Amino acid sequence: MSSTVPAKPADSDAPIERVVLVSYPKIVFLWPSFLAGLVAALYGTLNGAPAAAAAAAAQMPGDAVMGWMFLIVLSINLVVLSFDFPRATSLVIFFVIVAIALALWLVAVKFPTVLPLLGAWISAIRPVANPTFYWFFVVILGLIFLTVWMETRFDYWEVRGNELLHHHGMLSNLERFPAPQLKIDKEINDIFEFLLLGSGRLILHASNERRAIVLENVLWINGKEQQITRMLGTLQVELRSDRV
Repeated sequence: MSSTVPAKPADSDAPIERVVLVSYPKIVFLWPSFLAGLVAALYGTLNGAPAAAAAAAAQMPGDAVMGWMFLIVLSINLVVLSFDFPRATSLVIFFVIVAIALALWLVAVKFPTVLPLLGAWISAIRPVANPTFYWFFVVILGLIFLTVWMETRFDYWEVRGNELLHHHGMLSNLERFPAPQLKIDKEINDIFEFLLLGSGRLILHASNERRAIVLENVLWINGKEQQITRMLGTLQVELRSDRV
């Protein structure tokens, strides 16, 4: 006589008891610059020559490449933080401009006779920094990231099946809002920020609360929205998603 054992439900079907929402500052989008600085620091540490030898060699080509790489990534990162790219068309235009600029740079460097003036100007510029500079950049930005992470441990929102909780302060101050008939607006106002960390804005409208709760820079916002929708289930959830 055979018996069948019921299959264990998948984790995706398991009930969700709570969803934690955290609003992050924009500096978290500097992680590509952090990685670029780390690569440049490791390269300079592992392949760097003594200061006297480097000065006699009038800058190492590899160091110049690292300098260009770091400055390009940092510049693009700062553009992302400074401006919003709300539509895919703006993203395409930006990438086209960057691609044209990089193509001109490669042609000027690899084929100096094609664009002699531009090639001479680029060859004359060798942005070089020693490993100490990059390590200082990496350590300072890393400490800022760590401080931001610690701050989010004391200021976050928690969505439960029947209430919305706001935890804030060193002493774990708590505000409660009723969750039934919770209305959610999801907005993706910057394509770059969404590509970097899946970031977007969540606007929560709690019942019997006149003021909307706006959470900027919620990471992996699509997953958070899906979890809230699954958890609230039979409760009324209104979702508006700005299509890109």
